[in-house]
Amino acid sequence: MSVDTETTADPTASPLRYFGSEVRLERERLGMSRAELGKIACCSYSLVAKIETGERVPTLDFARACDATFPHANGRFERFWPLALRYAFPPWFRPYAELEWTATVVRMFHPQLFPGLTQTPDYARAVLRTGRPTNLDDLVTARVERQRILTREEDPARLWLVLNEAVLTNTVGDTAIMRQQLIRLRELAETPQHRVQIIRRRGWQYGTESGWSLLSFAGGADVSHVDGFPRGYILADPSDVATAQDAYDLLKAVAEPPDETAKLIDSLLEDRYS
Repeated sequence: MSVDTETTADPTASPLRYFGSEVRLERERLGMSRAELGKIACCSYSLVAKIETGERVPTLDFARACDATFPHANGRFERFWPLALRYAFPPWFRPYAELEWTATVVRMFHPQLFPGLTQTPDYARAVLRTGRPTNLDDLVTARVERQRILTREEDPARLWLVLNEAVLTNTVGDTAIMRQQLIRLRELAETPQHRVQIIRRRGWQYGTESGWSLLSFAGGADVSHVDGFPRGYILADPSDVATAQDAYDLLKAVAEPPDETAKLIDSLLEDRYS
């Protein structure tokens, strides 16, 4: 049995390096090759190698595969995974990602794009690629893994999403990518715990030029996050949050009822993205 034993860099340099070094140590303890671990975790040899050296962000499924494979893991890979994941985000975004991870209700508005919390992997890749990042794969992984707050076993977050109609017709990538993204949105719209509303294009477009969100928690006050360039920012001052809450109420009032969303998406799928 071949075993990969190359030395990695300082494992304390980052959460990703530490996570990867622990994977390597446990794998080598079992005399297991990277290819064998990759087969168990449903990923490639090269991805296992990059995770072990801290070059790629692991998915939660990978962390769980490690816990199931290594006899003395005791769930530590899944427990440590959120910290490793946050390292993939830009430093300015990490505080928001930590807040979002504990939110019970997420209210979002966007005038031009599907928010990251709702994007398919292909749509996310097409959006993120425009910035020509050097860590595109990690950014896509991190964005998609954020969505687990909507499906987690304990207290999944509720999503309330308001979008301008332009979001549904602003082609990102190609027709196939948009079709899958609209199908994803339809699934969210038809999930009982979520609400999706569309502001139809009738001349004047409501809302702001940038997207923003409101987070609510089981304990503690709401906060708002505003997308921006080159970075977004969090608003926690009660007066700012109250203004955001009032603005979101107005957006919901001018948008179509949630029950109309699936019908609109079906029309676009047939007429524009078939």
